[in-house]
Amino acid sequence: MNTPILNLADQFSAYSRWRSGAADAVTRLRGWLTRNEVGNVQADMRLQYLLERLRDDKLTVAFVAEFSRGKSELINAIFFAGYRDRILPSSAGRTTMCPTELQWSADARPELRLLPIRTRALQAPVSELKRFADEWRVFPLRSLEAAELQSALARVGDTERVAQEEAVQLGFKIDPKGETGLKPGADGKVEIPSWRHAVVQFPHPLLEQGLVVLDTPGLNAIGAEPELTLSLLPNAHAVLFILAADTGVTQSDLAVWRDYVHPGQGSRKGRLVVLNKIDGLWDGLRDEARIGAEIDGQVRMVAETLEIDPAVVFPVSAQKGLVARVNGDEALLGRSRLPELERALTEDLLPTKQDIVRDDTLGETGDVARQTRELLEARLSGLREQLQEITDLRGKNQSVIEYMMRKIRAEKDEFEQGLQKYYAVRSVFSDLTNSLFAHIGMDALRDETRRTREAMLESSFTKGLREAMEGFFTHVRGNLRRSTDEIGEISRMLDAMYKRFAVEHGLKLASPAGFSTLRYEKEIDRLETAFNRQINTTLTLVTTEKHALTQRFFETVAVQARRTFEVANRDIEQWLRAVMSPLETQVREYQIQLKRRLESVKRIHQATDTLEDRVEELKQGEDAVLALLAELDALEDGVRAALGVDGAARAAPQAKAA
Repeated sequence: MNTPILNLADQFSAYSRWRSGAADAVTRLRGWLTRNEVGNVQADMRLQYLLERLRDDKLTVAFVAEFSRGKSELINAIFFAGYRDRILPSSAGRTTMCPTELQWSADARPELRLLPIRTRALQAPVSELKRFADEWRVFPLRSLEAAELQSALARVGDTERVAQEEAVQLGFKIDPKGETGLKPGADGKVEIPSWRHAVVQFPHPLLEQGLVVLDTPGLNAIGAEPELTLSLLPNAHAVLFILAADTGVTQSDLAVWRDYVHPGQGSRKGRLVVLNKIDGLWDGLRDEARIGAEIDGQVRMVAETLEIDPAVVFPVSAQKGLVARVNGDEALLGRSRLPELERALTEDLLPTKQDIVRDDTLGETGDVARQTRELLEARLSGLREQLQEITDLRGKNQSVIEYMMRKIRAEKDEFEQGLQKYYAVRSVFSDLTNSLFAHIGMDALRDETRRTREAMLESSFTKGLREAMEGFFTHVRGNLRRSTDEIGEISRMLDAMYKRFAVEHGLKLASPAGFSTLRYEKEIDRLETAFNRQINTTLTLVTTEKHALTQRFFETVAVQARRTFEVANRDIEQWLRAVMSPLETQVREYQIQLKRRLESVKRIHQATDTLEDRVEELKQGEDAVLALLAELDALEDGVRAALGVDGAARAAPQAKAA
């Protein structure tokens, strides 16, 4: 029977295979569109971007705790017991002094990358510095044996002693009691981490499948890297908050929980609490029932203190779980309760992530398939109209054929008049698009960032600093609201044009898809909540020097706002191309069909013996389009099957087009 860690690996493997199957199905659809020349540049870009997201899809599990809670031991027990030894250092005291990511990608090299703590002087976030290899210290992993990994990972805990002034300049808080900041030693100096961030890359089976393990430092270090609290933790798919059964919920534990893990977010999925070190209750004097009752009591107390459901609190012994895994002791493993935590982790994390990927893939492929189907059905309708016209000409005299030519020319003239309205709409669309990006574009955000910086630096009092920072959020939110108005106007205008062409020229056009900025507004709301909790407090404003406060605001809040706007710009640009693409494609298709109809009748006018040849040619064209529609249905069903979604019954193409 497989051990639970293998079961955990199997769960991730199954998810990885599912994702690969979805990517294969999307690749087949994309290749088919290209081979049959029924796609367009926009559709190809959408599918290419979707494939990149599927390939680079990551699942981030973050571990958060104060020091000496057994966090590193828990990571060892869950993910690295296969090495039959500890990989992450887990001795008493502080072992994780900087945020550490354990990950792997196909094009990576086994190595440890460390970002020196003094890069904070560059006023650049870690995400930005990841682009510049020369800022990092790189230590290749020459082998993947346990001893090599242990030696390399021990560097993550490197520290150095510096003067208090330097520690403050680097963003650390100083507290003589050591409760809310670093405690000075007898020599007046404080101990700080040597590194600001660590990335460990090695081909572990779970990491190869897209898992990213984020190991975080304790409270005194976690608050010094705001990017961790504003971006990495909120965006993690699962966060395990570790407490120790022998200490319960301390004040510093509560501060980490309220400020960084669960800051007023309600019942958010993927946030689990681990009550570690329950083996301290195994004193040999009490039976299992009494031990179980005491553990249940501690779980209830933790849940009450943290104001959460007891069902998301998991008592475990990471140390005994690791020993059980290494020694193959199933009884001890069961007693450690580690498998129950792992089961919750996979049942909570993977299905939620899978739902997101499934919806994203279905949305993109469904839109592309729908637009392609509309194009093919328009082509089929045109072929059948031509076929009917040509068939009706059998046995007719030249005057009837000349009448038919005049009729098609009149249709062509009428369509070209309609095109003038289309070109006018394109012009208005371009103007509205420019207006939209004047509000939500990166230039607008840069202007707002510059104004806020100038206002903060010119301010002489705390009130002015607060008003400048709060004004940043007010203006950013205003830009999003104005963008929503512009998007609504674009949608209404295109919907009217779609309906006009559908009624006047018989184009097969569904209403254009809508677009909402709600997700970006919610991200700005989350960012403002974090700002009010971590920066916009009387204590911080009074005790932090103006230039340091300005730097902190722009290293954290402004950087995160920029990322949100970058995503919004990318999504809106894609939407704008997507809503215009069906109309542009069908207008071109209709023009081609009109031209072919006119040429066909001209040929018959010049030589009536070509009529039967043309009828046969049109019938073959009809059969070819019907075959393409059937292939498209099969490809779309293939995508749905790969995603584990039942395909809805479709009406036969012949019936739809008839």
